[in-house]
Amino acid sequence: MVEVPESLPARMYLLAYDTTKHKMTKHGARLGYVLRAAALTELYLDGRLGEDRRRPVPGTPGDDPYGVLAQITASRPRSWQHWVRKDSKAIVAAVRDELVRGGWIRVRTRKALGLFPYQEVTVKDPRVVKALWGGASSALRGRPVAHVNSYDAAAVALAAAGELKTVLPGKDRRRHRRRIEELTARTGPAAPAVRRVIRQQQAAESAG
Repeated sequence: MVEVPESLPARMYLLAYDTTKHKMTKHGARLGYVLRAAALTELYLDGRLGEDRRRPVPGTPGDDPYGVLAQITASRPRSWQHWVRKDSKAIVAAVRDELVRGGWIRVRTRKALGLFPYQEVTVKDPRVVKALWGGASSALRGRPVAHVNSYDAAAVALAAAGELKTVLPGKDRRRHRRRIEELTARTGPAAPAVRRVIRQQQAAESAG
């Protein structure tokens, strides 16, 4: 049995890794949205976040590893989409650093064309990514939705909303649309918020 990270954002980060090319896939801003939504979903599933009038509200006090709950507690009521967008770049770095500290990944600074620095991420044990992918795949095709592990269900919902092709290529999203909708309904409002944020971004880019 391969050990995997406990946190949902850490799992989603690793699921964005391409084990065939041995590098992170280029998801742009979408990865940040997915990781923020993963943090929100983790809080929601554990009861640390609730919902009132379609907006997240503080629930049962508990751990807040990414500071998301503290932000919501200190703010006036705002939409799920707002919290998905909020600090979406920062959480990518925070989750990456968490995985480095945990020994899951190695990060090296490289230079493209010898000039432009970038972060090269390597997963130390690709079996971890394959185990996470296996859980998501099982959630998509296996047992009744009510019996699926909540984090595996969330992985599918978030990957579909964020269009993470390493988990769900476009053809799989179309083929399993009904199942994805059922898994999404199980995991709370954050994944649908990712989809809305991305659609808004795409519409703005098309208009621009």
